[in-house]
Amino acid sequence: MADSNGGSLSGLTDSEAREFHGIFVTSFIVFTLIAVVAHFLAWQWRPWLPGEGGYASIINDAKDVAAAYIAVAFSA
Repeated sequence: MADSNGGSLSGLTDSEAREFHGIFVTSFIVFTLIAVVAHFLAWQWRPWLPGEGGYASIINDAKDVAAAYIAVAFSA
């Protein structure tokens, strides 16, 4: 969308706008790749979906950890 003087609303020339667009697209692609790798590594560390025991096994594990923490914290 151009104004009446033939320039753009952003004030950038056509070559500056193309350069900015190129940097923006490259930055977006790099950010997306980093996010995909981070999500993959997080999945490998702790799967987001429960195993064959279902969510009940996650709750039981949390109870066991809490009980162990309480036993250690209050035994001293």
